Amino acid sequence: MARAGLADAARVARWADAVLGPGRDSATDDGKATLSDATAERAARELGLTVEQVRADWDTARLAGLVEVHGDSARPGWRLRAWDRDDSAVLRGWVALFDAWSLAHPEPAGHEPAAVAEVVSAMPQVLSFLQLSAGPVPVPQLLDLLEQRVTELRTERCEIPYGPEAEPPRPAEPAADAPLAPLLDWALHALAAVGALTCGDGQATLTPLGNWAVWVKLEQICVAAQSPAGNIEQSAEAMLRGCAQLRPNAARAEYRAWLAARPVGSAVTELLAAARGEDALLRGLAFEALRVVGAPAEPDVRAVLDEPTLRPYALLWLAEHDGADPEDAHEVLTREEATWLWVDTAAAVADHGEAPLLVRHLESAVQPTVPMLLDEVRAVGHPRTVQVLVALAAAHPDPALAKAVRRAAFQVHTGGD
Repeated sequence: MARAGLADAARVARWADAVLGPGRDSATDDGKATLSDATAERAARELGLTVEQVRADWDTARLAGLVEVHGDSARPGWRLRAWDRDDSAVLRGWVALFDAWSLAHPEPAGHEPAAVAEVVSAMPQVLSFLQLSAGPVPVPQLLDLLEQRVTELRTERCEIPYGPEAEPPRPAEPAADAPLAPLLDWALHALAAVGALTCGDGQATLTPLGNWAVWVKLEQICVAAQSPAGNIEQSAEAMLRGCAQLRPNAARAEYRAWLAARPVGSAVTELLAAARGEDALLRGLAFEALRVVGAPAEPDVRAVLDEPTLRPYALLWLAEHDGADPEDAHEVLTREEATWLWVDTAAAVADHGEAPLLVRHLESAVQPTVPMLLDEVRAVGHPRTVQVLVALAAAHPDPALAKAVRRAAFQVHTGGD
């Protein structure tokens, strides 16, 4: 069902990929991935569609992640690349469209924005009721539920007055008394248009696909509620710090709960922002969390390959994502990248670990001897090189080796040979 619902959007996205690739004519003209008139007309001619159909399918492709906007251009999304081989990519694309139903089919003109926003916020409860009902539900019953939920939302926004003479709050929105029936009708038909439900004879029924999507959303809420360390509402950086002392399985459970509570795109952006910080431990943990995200993170991870600080982590992530054994993934790194990663990991151990761990970290270096390691560490230019070498010298029990490491640290610090 998901493939059928997105087939037209995938067709237009594939056409754009083939005809409007790098070095060819631009597909958009406004920096927002909206098709230019010339491009829409050309697609309509070559695909045997109307211009309106092309634009509608293109918008669906963007909302489903078959087309992604990067800066001032659009390019094929990972879901389009995985369309033929990965059913989960198709399902994820449809769920993205399901989540964006109010954008895919904007509300009719003449309604107060506040009322529209209230209905959009209240529809998850309506959909949950449909899912629990497991069959057709009369529209008047859904309208009663919608009105109750909207009333709750308005009550939650009211400020509690202080002082003995404070008057009860008065509704501030001109939309407070607006009838909700027309907006419910819009919402139901918009959800029907994306394939989540059917409407007819004064009733609404979830489709099997819609039923599955609502069940998944409810499951995500349950997962989020089971956060073992209680970091769901924290920023990515605070969440990662909270996971630093957890065992791997417990940390992954925390990552899943944190991710379930927010949109994937914003979560990935926040994790990469945390990875760009000065704390090397958070950098490594951020990419562990991105491994839990999986395929949806691929475009963003690939986009940071040009950032020296993140490149080694991104290369390992992509290698594992493409099927490489985690123990062999390091083979994708150059010697310089592997050395940079060794220093970065050593910085994390020096800041957050114990001295014996730093000593054992020597064994993970790609260089066969300590002198070779020191030469390449000095050359790689990591900003934490001096601190790492000083910490290693202080921790190592071999006086001769500790002396050589201290000498290397001094040379890096002074810029000498």
